[in-house]
Amino acid sequence: MTVAARERGGFVAYGLLLAVGVASIFPLYWSFVVSSKDNSALGETTPPLLPGGNLFENVREVFATVDFWLAMQNSLIVAGTVTVSNVLLSSMAGFAFARLRFPGRDTLFLIVIGTAMVPAQLGVIPLYLVVGELGWYGRLEAVIVPGLIGAFSVFWMRQACEEAIPGELLDAGRIDGCSTVRLFWHVAVPAIRPQAAVLAMLTFMTAWNDFFWPLIALDPNENPTVQVALSRLASGYFTDYSLMLTAATLGVLPVVALFILLARKVVNGVMRGAPRV
Repeated sequence: MTVAARERGGFVAYGLLLAVGVASIFPLYWSFVVSSKDNSALGETTPPLLPGGNLFENVREVFATVDFWLAMQNSLIVAGTVTVSNVLLSSMAGFAFARLRFPGRDTLFLIVIGTAMVPAQLGVIPLYLVVGELGWYGRLEAVIVPGLIGAFSVFWMRQACEEAIPGELLDAGRIDGCSTVRLFWHVAVPAIRPQAAVLAMLTFMTAWNDFFWPLIALDPNENPTVQVALSRLASGYFTDYSLMLTAATLGVLPVVALFILLARKVVNGVMRGAPRV
């Protein structure tokens, strides 16, 4: 391949990446633009592309209309607890399924994977009855406990442990006198940090964006999450889209902040699974 052809290919690749990047960022930018204007701006013939001056007024109106501070706090508690629990428990389970030998290991792993094929909607009524028996209706425990660990998380970390932890390294640790617990903390955990960061990001986004079960298990007027609070802004005879998108913009900030915090580890985790050429 000539130098000129290689340069043309580079320009095309970067052009496609730029187009994908703009298409990905534009919905967030559009939400910010609408949240900085009043509702009448949406009826203009030419859609507004530049921010206005009503952002802080709309933010005050959002907090005056719904208890958005409480909703943000509840979502942070739920998503943070579910994320930490999934990463920790699924790392332990993945390490056990990948590198430990015990009777029924493969059968148990197939059962865990099989639970991922059951639609979540089938378990809503039994789960609601259990929540009612435990007296958790309207409390955050009703949303946190069912999501403490998932089949996808276990599968993800099992694959990570199989790829990142050589069996010879564990054998060497056992010869040196390491217990299984020490092997997990001092050998496995450092090796699977990038994959754990990817899982943390995916789990936090899933828990943060969950709407169906929190709407059922929590009181939308007394103890809402962010998504339930957004649904309250959208209800009624008149929908103020500027307020809705202001709340949506505020609600996406923690996810963006987490991505920025974990960006390097997330990229490393994704690249570890990329094919080598």
